[in-house]
Amino acid sequence: MDNTGSYGDKPRVMSQESQVTSQGSSTIYRNIKTIDGARLGQIHTQRGIINTPAFIPVGTNATVKAMNQDELRELGAEIILANTYHLYLRPGHEVIKKVGGLHRFMNWQGPILTDSGGFQVFSLSPLRKITNEGVEFRSHLDGSTHFLTPEFVMEIQAVLGSDIVMAFDECTPYPATKEYALNSLKLTTDWAKRCKEWIHDARYKMQDKEIFIMNPASCVLHQSLFGIVQGGVYKDLRKQSVEELIEMDFDGYAIGGLSVGEPKELMYEIINYTTPLLPPDKPRYLMGIGDLVDVLTAVSVGIDMFDCVMPTRNARNGTLFTSEGRISIKREEFKADPEPLDPDCECYTCKNYSKAYLRHLFMNKEILSMRLNTLHNLHFYLSFFKKMREAIRDETFDNFKKEQTLILQNNFV
Repeated sequence: MDNTGSYGDKPRVMSQESQVTSQGSSTIYRNIKTIDGARLGQIHTQRGIINTPAFIPVGTNATVKAMNQDELRELGAEIILANTYHLYLRPGHEVIKKVGGLHRFMNWQGPILTDSGGFQVFSLSPLRKITNEGVEFRSHLDGSTHFLTPEFVMEIQAVLGSDIVMAFDECTPYPATKEYALNSLKLTTDWAKRCKEWIHDARYKMQDKEIFIMNPASCVLHQSLFGIVQGGVYKDLRKQSVEELIEMDFDGYAIGGLSVGEPKELMYEIINYTTPLLPPDKPRYLMGIGDLVDVLTAVSVGIDMFDCVMPTRNARNGTLFTSEGRISIKREEFKADPEPLDPDCECYTCKNYSKAYLRHLFMNKEILSMRLNTLHNLHFYLSFFKKMREAIRDETFDNFKKEQTLILQNNFV
């Protein structure tokens, strides 16, 4: 689907359409069709349309590692993710403000989603202290002490000027007692309310044109705020979290706190239970999930958005996804292999280079190895999502799942 809302020459036929705008937000979600639980849709933002189900390449430090922005656009990426925590520490949100905001800083004119830093704080467990007010932590860069509150996190994201911003949350670990998960949920709900209040107050203040002119890098008037559902692996807590967030009326809803060590079966159980509880007229985002077997499961119950470092991190480590299964390019068997990485792939890497050359680059730690491998893996992911959208459009999603299962199991199991 292109940004006009049509797939090639085939006219778009909407079986249903949902449209929502929260006060101040410019985001509109359209549900075009729902087949076998899977939703075909679009998220309209001020900077462009995101066709869903969508994969969001991760650009933690305002860059998707080894790729430039033109290459991302050519691959079909419509939105990228940047990390609030990392950009706050380096180069600093005030630096990005002086340059004119994150889009100008990194020369990406499409939509950007920034996560709140909650997961990064979670991963710093030995270096942080959580209170009702916020989180004190020591930087992984230089050991300096910092304190993040929901209000400060919202301020940072406003200065960055991202299109979709995430509420500050506490990512519940696994395993966790129900008592811990409940207390964590209460904190996440309180912080979500404070994030909502901050953005509401900021929008009110920004209606003063003089204040708006003084803050050109802040796009708070047009930012969409997503709440994050927590509750660990406890269904009643997940339901409570959803209900409390819906009452606050966020622009979209994310499911967080999964893929943190729990068994796959338990993760699927929580996804299958939680997703139908979310409003059908808002985007649904499953955070940090990138295994495409998991993606198929989640799309089947109505998830719209995904992000993960899996394609890029694996590429840099020489692990490549193909229609014939996962390949470790450093293996001796590829030393003199003249064939392309994937005969069914149309990416630049597969059309121009052999497995022998890709292995040579990787073994010699050449920069080009990271670039070609990353280009291929991102093409694999983004092409998969495009084909999945087409299958939902054509009402062949069930067949698509069956056809893809073996390919994906050979890559991800």
